[in-house]
Amino acid sequence: MKQLFTLLLLSVSTVLIAQKIDYNTKKGYVAEGFDVVSYFVDGKPLKGIKKFQTKYDGAKFKFSSEKNLNLFKENPVKYIPQYGGYCAYAIAERNKKMYIDPEVYEIRDDKLYLFYNPWIGSVIGNWQEGDVKKRQVKGDNNWKKLKHK
Repeated sequence: MKQLFTLLLLSVSTVLIAQKIDYNTKKGYVAEGFDVVSYFVDGKPLKGIKKFQTKYDGAKFKFSSEKNLNLFKENPVKYIPQYGGYCAYAIAERNKKMYIDPEVYEIRDDKLYLFYNPWIGSVIGNWQEGDVKKRQVKGDNNWKKLKHK
């Protein structure tokens, strides 16, 4: 009985550890195929090219240049958008995953945050109002529950 219980625990923990983060891969790629390194290096989002792509943690990424692809491969965690590339404001304030407009973003504390841009106005302004640090903590806590759903 003890062996069966140990085997069951080992199986469940292996499945939980192997579970990947749910990345926002609308259009097949994280950040809708925009080059996640370009936000940092070029100071603006650039569209990725199919020629320069890679997979990380089960998700596909495209890059605008071989240089950016190599930078990503050296340190992918640095460039991956927060909250799997879903809208940071929706994660923090609505505890909900929402798609993004890859051209609406903010780099804060050396992290990339992406936002949706509804036809009535962008939510990045809402994100930047008030206590952003508190909003980040709230988003981080919400993401712990949402990242595997």
